[in-house]
Amino acid sequence: MKSEKPILTITMGDPAGIGPEIAVKAFCDRRIHTWCRPLLTGNSGIMTRVARETAPGLKIRTVRSADEAGFEPGTMDVLDLPVDHPEGIHNGQISAVAGDVAYRSILKAIEMALKGEVDSTVTCPVNKKALQEAGCPFEGHTEIFAHFTQTSSYAMMLADRRLKVVHVSTHVPLRKACDLVRKERILECIGLLHEGLARLGISFPRIGVAGLNPHAGDEGLFGDEEIAEIVPAIAEAKDRGFQVEGPVPPDTLFAMAAGGRYDGCVAMYHDQGHIPFKMKGFSWDRKRGAMKNVSGVNITLGLPIIRTSVDHGTAFEIAGKNLASPDALLQAIYYASKMCRN
Repeated sequence: MKSEKPILTITMGDPAGIGPEIAVKAFCDRRIHTWCRPLLTGNSGIMTRVARETAPGLKIRTVRSADEAGFEPGTMDVLDLPVDHPEGIHNGQISAVAGDVAYRSILKAIEMALKGEVDSTVTCPVNKKALQEAGCPFEGHTEIFAHFTQTSSYAMMLADRRLKVVHVSTHVPLRKACDLVRKERILECIGLLHEGLARLGISFPRIGVAGLNPHAGDEGLFGDEEIAEIVPAIAEAKDRGFQVEGPVPPDTLFAMAAGGRYDGCVAMYHDQGHIPFKMKGFSWDRKRGAMKNVSGVNITLGLPIIRTSVDHGTAFEIAGKNLASPDALLQAIYYASKMCRN
């Protein structure tokens, strides 16, 4: 690369949601140019309209490649993806048109990263239904990145200051999630978490592993998954040299991690990890009827390229109202830049 600052490609997200708005606001924050050289993949026309409504001082410049980008503060370089029927995109509404350009912006970011044209990818939120209507066969970002990078061993890590959480399973029904608590997958997540924390500069991370059941099973009184699957995984992880403890009762693990006992946690299923994470990072403003703070980053571990993302959705209910906070996107950009340096 041409300088010590990495090139980051940021996807537009679903244009009917808050993705374009938070991208514009992030580009107006001059800190990002001290962290990296940012480039957006999306539609120049849509970004021009959003900038005009949200930050009139921001200049939108269309480029055909990363080499053409100027990476100047006050300017958003956009690798333009055409939209045949932009009139079909409306704030807060699911559509195939919106899903299609969101999907193509992801694929372009992955393509550029795999070719070495950019150092990292950062994604704005998409709507899963819109992706499906556009013909995308995947559940979401993580599955798209795993497929097109040919990655079979991967996991989602949520990161926000001291609290960092990897999930054994994510977007599956709760009944199925319990069946997925298996020694091999838990061990895999411990290894991926260890590697991810190392990429964030933690050389010998302390990892806490949650139990599945109340009180971590209470010696088999409330279920035997801890005895049959979780304890053996932790034992083998220790044999491999990882600094790991557990199973820790889920209702205390995350408070301990937030207080500094652990550098990272392994949660057994989606809500077990997401609820404490969002309780810490999200804050509701009752008067505005919107979140005033939505900090937190989603990092996909195990990929051959770096991918970070906001840990919130498209927020259709406030799209186009200039209420969205760019905090999580700025965090995602910062984490991606930091991982490039490590």
